[in-house]
Amino acid sequence: VQLQASGGGLVQPGGSLRLSCAASGFIFRLNAMRWYRQAPGKQRELVASISSGGIANYTDSVKGRFTISRDNVKRTVHLQMNSLKAEDTAVYYCNRPGDPAYWGKGTLVTVSS
Repeated sequence: VQLQASGGGLVQPGGSLRLSCAASGFIFRLNAMRWYRQAPGKQRELVASISSGGIANYTDSVKGRFTISRDNVKRTVHLQMNSLKAEDTAVYYCNRPGDPAYWGKGTLVTVSS
């Protein structure tokens, strides 16, 4: 199983970024997918999840700003992040929940002027 996240970078407050996670090694369309993030000195937190059927859920702090989506043909999950704030700065991780769960290497998002 491999999860390859990309799309992080430096962005000014109010800007946008789109994260992508390419998955392989399992039946992607049958699995929920999640994005987590970990800010410096803080615990890893669940940001957004999407079920195999496309139902999305978000943590309160990103509702209305972030959108999770999936492309089952390309085996990719995306996280569109708009109206970014300094507090969104973190390493973002793609995750396939389950037993075992799988994690991709993180991609760093820095929101700063």
